[in-house]
Amino acid sequence: MEPNAAANMFAVMGGKFLTPPKKLREKLRNIRAYVFDWDGVFNSGAKSAATPSTFTEPDSVATNLLRFGHLLDMGNHPITAIITGENNPTAIQFAKREHITAVYSKTIHKIDAIEHFCAAHNLRLDEVAFFFDDVLDLSVAKKVGLRICIGRSIGVLFNDYISRNNLADYLTAVHGGNYGLREACEMLMGVRGNHEDAFEGRIQFTGKYESYLEQRNSIPTQFYTRESGTIQSVQDDIE
Repeated sequence: MEPNAAANMFAVMGGKFLTPPKKLREKLRNIRAYVFDWDGVFNSGAKSAATPSTFTEPDSVATNLLRFGHLLDMGNHPITAIITGENNPTAIQFAKREHITAVYSKTIHKIDAIEHFCAAHNLRLDEVAFFFDDVLDLSVAKKVGLRICIGRSIGVLFNDYISRNNLADYLTAVHGGNYGLREACEMLMGVRGNHEDAFEGRIQFTGKYESYLEQRNSIPTQFYTRESGTIQSVQDDIE
């Protein structure tokens, strides 16, 4: 399927390309890292004292396919991170299972985390794609190269604000509790134009996919938190 045809499918379902698909594809060529907010992106954002936040397998599979598709297109494995304002055991478990490069917990001012992440991995800010959902993420969205907002139809003023101020390149049709991250990842794969290659590689468990998985599974996840105004490395105690 041609990239333009794939982009049209997402537009028809209600996704909003705030940056035209052709320009989005050009931005993707410069991306070396994918960074994800957690609450509201991997889930609905609902919280309680007794129930930790969650993630779904469809979203997890999508992040994996996105990384594999990047490798197929760019020839290298992307760098990844999760940034969350909470100390979130589920995010830590997910990151360890999926071999996410870094997790930043209890980091409310997220630009501090993204600047630390870029310095640690010799990245420029414009080489980062960021998946986010709300106001506290905009300090990062203002700086990075590609911005995907997980939509929330009730956020009428917020959606208008990010649109008018050029703070997102795409706004998903569905929210985080309804597989918005799956939509976002598949949209990027479709715009890139190699989603069918990624699907087939995973289905057939090809040599390219095996090589990708071996590389992915060799990545040790690093954990950080923000204390006393600075980003600090911490030991993870989630087994």
